[in-house]
Amino acid sequence: MKKPTQGIFLLALGLIVIFSIGCQSEGSLSAEQQISSEKKNRLIAAENHQLKKELEQLGKDIQKLKKQHEKEIKQQKELLENCHEQQEALEKKLQENVEEQVDDVLSNVVNENEKLRKEIDKLKVKVKQLEKELKERTELKPRPLEES
Repeated sequence: MKKPTQGIFLLALGLIVIFSIGCQSEGSLSAEQQISSEKKNRLIAAENHQLKKELEQLGKDIQKLKKQHEKEIKQQKELLENCHEQQEALEKKLQENVEEQVDDVLSNVVNENEKLRKEIDKLKVKVKQLEKELKERTELKPRPLEES
């Protein structure tokens, strides 16, 4: 035989021996040991069943928490959107108020400026009139005679 074939043959032979020993040891187990083993198996099965129930409940709890979290995130997003809308409205109103106040101040300044220009024009006319009167008075005023 070739070497790889021998290795496979020996491996197969070893497995057969191991299985046959395992089967003999199972057969040699006493009835008491078999009952004890069955009880352990039942306890393990019951524990597995309980763990599966707990795992299912945890899965349900996780889904419930995910839904609650999504709902809270949605509410927070809505609140944030409302805040942004209110902020924009307040900024717009502030800008309008500033523009309105500037317009009012500017209007008042323009009106006051116009009044002052009219008053200046009146005063100029009055100054010219007074200058004219002064000039006329100085011309009409008799001069003192000169003594020589």
